[in-house]
Amino acid sequence: MRYVHIDAVEPGQLLGKTIFSGNGAVLLSEGVQLTVYMITTLRRIGVTMISIKDPNFEDVEPVDVVSEETKRAVMKQMGETFESIRSGKELNTRSLSGSIEDLLEEVMQNSEVLVQLSDIRTQDNESYVHALNVCMMSTLIGVNLGLSVTQLKELAIGALLHDIGKVGITTDDQSQDIKLHHTWRGFELLKNKREFSLLIAHVAFQHHETIDGEGLPRKLAGDQIHLYAKITAVANTYDNLLFDLSLGRRLKPHEACERIMAMAGTKLDRDIVIQFLRTVSVYPTGTSVRLSTKETGVVVGQHRGLPGRPIVRIVKQSDERELDVKEIDLAKHNTIFIDAVLS
Repeated sequence: MRYVHIDAVEPGQLLGKTIFSGNGAVLLSEGVQLTVYMITTLRRIGVTMISIKDPNFEDVEPVDVVSEETKRAVMKQMGETFESIRSGKELNTRSLSGSIEDLLEEVMQNSEVLVQLSDIRTQDNESYVHALNVCMMSTLIGVNLGLSVTQLKELAIGALLHDIGKVGITTDDQSQDIKLHHTWRGFELLKNKREFSLLIAHVAFQHHETIDGEGLPRKLAGDQIHLYAKITAVANTYDNLLFDLSLGRRLKPHEACERIMAMAGTKLDRDIVIQFLRTVSVYPTGTSVRLSTKETGVVVGQHRGLPGRPIVRIVKQSDERELDVKEIDLAKHNTIFIDAVLS
């Protein structure tokens, strides 16, 4: 499997990973043969990167922290939660809590797996995928920090619902009055939910506060910001750097990690950034790269302790029209570096 830009996809190639709608329904299943119409439609609904099957890398399958089944269940629950808010109905906190317990169990079982945010985004599902990603990364950071199971569940729910205040309002609405900012609205929506800890509401309230006191909505600083919100802020910032065009161009994972490191100690908590960098794949499996040797290849393996030094497979056509395949483990070849990410 390879992870490629939609403009590089050709008709006849096979989809490497299922694409879901916002409510968790399947739009296109893994293995479907892509047509011109499908590729055009994917581009129209906002898809920029997709996974495709490649016979040279058929054994390359990124290991996910959370299974597709659980992701689909959480996204479906998120869709129902958002619809309840839009229609003024009461939130089904029990169902949401159950979905989080399933997700938390898988995250704790796979806490040594590096996060690779390769789920395919569309205009329809991007808010759900964003919430899910922030939840997964925040929970993994919490595991690294040694939080208890009760604390991890509070953190996971808070991170999943951190942007709940955006539901039903527009960017223009937020700019009219600071109290209309989605952090205030999210806090108001969650603070009176008796099934939830008040700390969950404070994640929605404080995830845009910054360590230097220049954040929103109350300009809190340092220890005035709750730990859960500090954790969520790091995960939220990283996912936005990768996928939110409103922040400028979308960054690649290694670029986003560098930006996160630059924010440590000013905008983001330094200790949490250190733990965050232990949870993410700098060069996700399936990514095409160019090495300092001028060879191009695809990342096929990861190292938990050295996320910036993956295993790269290089496939070349030999003179006899046979494929020459070799793998370079950058953890063992300290004079070879990744010069550029090509996808």
